[in-house]
Amino acid sequence: MITTGEAAAAALARIDALHTALTQIVLEGGALDQIAAEVARVLGVDVLVTSTDGRERAAVVSDASWAALTERELVDPTGRFRVERASGRGIEVGAGELRQLRIVAGGDDLGRLVAFRAEGPVSADDVHALERAAAVAALLITREEAVTAVENKYRGDFLRDVFLRRAGNEQYVVEHARSFGWDLTWPVVVVAAEIDPLDAGESPVSSRVRRRWQERFAHAWSVVAKGHDDSAPSVDFSSEVVTIVPLRPPGGGTSGADDAPEVDLGAFAERSVGRIVAGVAGDRGGGRRPFSVGVSRVVTGIAALPDAYAQARRAVEVGRRVHGGRSTTYFDQLGVHRLIALVPDEAELASFTADVLGPLAGDDAEAVDLRETLQVLLDTNFNVAEAARTQFFHYNTMRYRVGKLERLLGPLSRDPHLRLDVAVALRVLEVLRPGVREGPREPAAGRDGRGRVTVP
Repeated sequence: MITTGEAAAAALARIDALHTALTQIVLEGGALDQIAAEVARVLGVDVLVTSTDGRERAAVVSDASWAALTERELVDPTGRFRVERASGRGIEVGAGELRQLRIVAGGDDLGRLVAFRAEGPVSADDVHALERAAAVAALLITREEAVTAVENKYRGDFLRDVFLRRAGNEQYVVEHARSFGWDLTWPVVVVAAEIDPLDAGESPVSSRVRRRWQERFAHAWSVVAKGHDDSAPSVDFSSEVVTIVPLRPPGGGTSGADDAPEVDLGAFAERSVGRIVAGVAGDRGGGRRPFSVGVSRVVTGIAALPDAYAQARRAVEVGRRVHGGRSTTYFDQLGVHRLIALVPDEAELASFTADVLGPLAGDDAEAVDLRETLQVLLDTNFNVAEAARTQFFHYNTMRYRVGKLERLLGPLSRDPHLRLDVAVALRVLEVLRPGVREGPREPAAGRDGRGRVTVP
């Protein structure tokens, strides 16, 4: 705390000098990196500027300080600073202190300014200076976001034209994409990601809040995709984020090279997309919203991108209907769900399941239990012995269940057409009731280690 007029004057002079230097950086068209560097130099602290959910935008942080923050569990495995764990009052980190301030302009929450002193506290004078720095950072972020919005719209319009087959010939598209830093000459998958709708228990939010969510979501995808491959296009289409993930095999030379090693591109795509999705989701802290993802088949060439985009959109739509939110769905894995999702009339689908499954279409415990057995029997091609082992039933118990199912549904074991109807009806039920998927279960209480049961 300042106790003398001389100390107070010196503190104010330092704050004013910092503010003047930061303002000059903004006027000269500087970047957040320069803001962070100047604050770190004047105050003698490590500085981190992040998005509202903790993704790094600029940083001047030593390796030792970063290790201390990680040990304090203030950094998640993806490198995101856990803004939700840093209070405005400051927290102790080893022998030092960390302070976090909001970066706000015009009522919009733009990010966080984090200062960390490894040895000793962050003083009240430092906090005053950081508040000035946060105000200047808000000016710079607002300017950057305005420029970025224009650039993203231009990029988004170009990519939309590619998907609509009106961007020009392939050579022009490839060259124009290179001007954005994109490389579309490799095999790729198109990924469509959408924020999930609000849960039933959540309160409605304004369109302004939704827009902020979408901007933060798009920024996260852009940062993580660039971290995976700096030539990966990632654009915000207002209600979805579309990313084209280049598939560069490890040690694979130039695209299309004859000497490139043989790689299972499908599996490689799943690993690549999985890493990106995990990076965007992180530990779901920082106010991030849950989201669903659809992934196209692996394609090569500009002409294949429109169909790949349609596949990705279809995958995210059907995947959400079948699995609910927070799902990642690959187009190649949709199977018959692709056809089921084309039926717009849910009442007709419900009527079909009721006609085919009868009482097994219900939600009661017995219906769910028998549907589970029915699915296992279909999966094992009505091999009763194998189905019994899968469900940990005695063989005679499974035979009894087969008889009960056939009394309810018809001669399943002898009629392949009826089995097909039943299999489709079970898939329809998955679409009508997201998250429902009957399958094998672990031994239930009351069964011994040999799977013997007393009640079928």
